[in-house]
Amino acid sequence: MITRYGYDVFFTITTLCVILAVIAFVFVEPKAIRSALIMLSIVLFGFTLNFFRDPDRTTPQGQNLIIAPADGEVIALRKVHESEFLNDDAQQISIFMSPLNVHVNRNPISGIVAHTRYVKGEYFAANAEKASERNEQMVIGMQNAEGKVLFKQIAGFIARRIVCSLKEKDSVTMGERFGMIKFGSRVDVFVPKNAIIRVEVGEKTRAGETILAEFFEAQKGAQSR
Repeated sequence: MITRYGYDVFFTITTLCVILAVIAFVFVEPKAIRSALIMLSIVLFGFTLNFFRDPDRTTPQGQNLIIAPADGEVIALRKVHESEFLNDDAQQISIFMSPLNVHVNRNPISGIVAHTRYVKGEYFAANAEKASERNEQMVIGMQNAEGKVLFKQIAGFIARRIVCSLKEKDSVTMGERFGMIKFGSRVDVFVPKNAIIRVEVGEKTRAGETILAEFFEAQKGAQSR
């Protein structure tokens, strides 16, 4: 299945690939160049089809779970102070998405979208630490009875378009699709300081399926007081 967030790019590139292949087949000589152009159109179509794929996922159940919003590799786990939404010490989980990963993003928790902010920034390589603060990004804060999560869709050196359908006060369900980042990128997830981390650096994640962390049970009681 092709993601609806990529219909425009997918069908544009597919059309260009077909046109290139037809022109090469009908008009180009010699045969070696014709074959090379046809092969180029096939490879480009295959890459585009792979990039915009949108497989179904089975999301684990549990109100205390924090699920990966992106496919990719965990490249950093660190303690930070998060002053935009959690307003407290926190734990950061960074996921790098290569151009070969599925790029559809999914909600990490069920709850309410309580904060959004778009940042028009730069385009450093997504796996560089400065990308977290200086690259173009969409910042999203969600909360439920268990706690708060902040995460960022971060554009990379190749990725130049962030798609996000979320708006403040939206009610969301964990594991549901909400957008994508086109052509390689990064997602940073900020969870409470006492959340239990369930991944390690180097681990592969699958959006909507991999458990990144769990809210600590005592946090719910603290928020209710």
